[in-house]
Amino acid sequence: MGKGQELYNKAKNLIPGGTMLLSKRPEMFLPDLWPSYFSKAKGCKVWDLDGKEYLDLSIMGIGTNILGYGNEEVDEAVMKTVTDGNMSTLNCPEEVYLAERLTELHPWADMVRFARSGGEANAIAIRIARAASGKDKVAICGYHGWHDWYLSSNLNDKGNLATHLLPGLDPLGVPQDLKNLVFPFSYNKFEELVTLTNTHDIGVIKMEVSRNFGPEDDFLMKVRKLATEKNIILIFDECTSGFRQTFGGLHKMYGVEPDMAMFGKALGNGYAITAVIGKREIMQAAQKTFISSTFWTERIGPTAALKTLEVMEQLKSWEVITAKGNKVAENWSKLAEKNELSITISGISALISFNFNSPNALAYKTLITQEMLKKGYLASNSIYSCTEHTDEILDNYFEELSKIFIIIKECEMGRDVMALLDGPICHAGFKRLN
Repeated sequence: MGKGQELYNKAKNLIPGGTMLLSKRPEMFLPDLWPSYFSKAKGCKVWDLDGKEYLDLSIMGIGTNILGYGNEEVDEAVMKTVTDGNMSTLNCPEEVYLAERLTELHPWADMVRFARSGGEANAIAIRIARAASGKDKVAICGYHGWHDWYLSSNLNDKGNLATHLLPGLDPLGVPQDLKNLVFPFSYNKFEELVTLTNTHDIGVIKMEVSRNFGPEDDFLMKVRKLATEKNIILIFDECTSGFRQTFGGLHKMYGVEPDMAMFGKALGNGYAITAVIGKREIMQAAQKTFISSTFWTERIGPTAALKTLEVMEQLKSWEVITAKGNKVAENWSKLAEKNELSITISGISALISFNFNSPNALAYKTLITQEMLKKGYLASNSIYSCTEHTDEILDNYFEELSKIFIIIKECEMGRDVMALLDGPICHAGFKRLN
């Protein structure tokens, strides 16, 4: 047992759940054997507490580092901020400059509020939209964080968020009085949304532009038209999708403009910064309610975001990581076809994932993580691409992965996959289908 596993055993007695983020729990990857903690990270390399080096062909900080870990230009800007001072009685000018930049990139938007996490940004957007619309009821599609407003959907039916979040999620701690305020609809099923808006006095539609699959039959256009006709505020949650296929929101690619949008994850290349942007007449409603937090005024987040946007634009990072993601998907497909394995590939190109269409899918996923870890890779069934994933790194990754696909084919033919595992099967994560 390495230092990381030892520390995680200690953490489970000190921290409920062991980690602050569900997606970083070792059980989601390789129970009992995952390195768990890092000592340093650079480019697409991560070192564990024992000093062992790994190539991160996995979730790259949960999609926070499009430019790779420790980008020198971003870090240099942040270090200057640390030297000059991160907090003061006065406000940092960078928040104004960043608001200006985001509205330049999204001409339909006029005003911006900042936070430091995606859950906060989602809660801010809902508060503002409810204040502006004067209505409480919300229709949602996709994943929008952990706050009460969102999880209240499961007060009506514990299966409501099963295709958006996790199946069987019990909304313990969410006040029962929030029941019948939030209603989910399925992606690409426009009639479900129409039924909701005809049945309930919906004031806000909040949705992801795309999580696993793109829009069909003008879905987004229809949602926009419906929202306009019924005077409903349309919010696009781009905390995950933003800056990955366009220089800005993914909605730019589809030519559909919301009334509000949120950005997070990649905006600061690993530094905490999220943004809520929107039309002036809606955003001004923030003044009619109370939305405020001390650490939303710190300077590192906006500084990092400004420099990240600058470097992204120089590199055209969205084009780079999309091309890498397309290469990954193509090679996964080739490996599966070569070994006569059935897989489903989903997600936007830079956040690509695959699943085996087999009763042993989780066991196969665990086997991949286990064997790739032995070869010096943090790997699973997802790759969140960054600019530091070179062709050589990807080619070597696929060379190692091809050996495991051969074994998985043998397991599909009757070999016992459980006999190949050095520990328990990994836990299931977020649902892959909307």
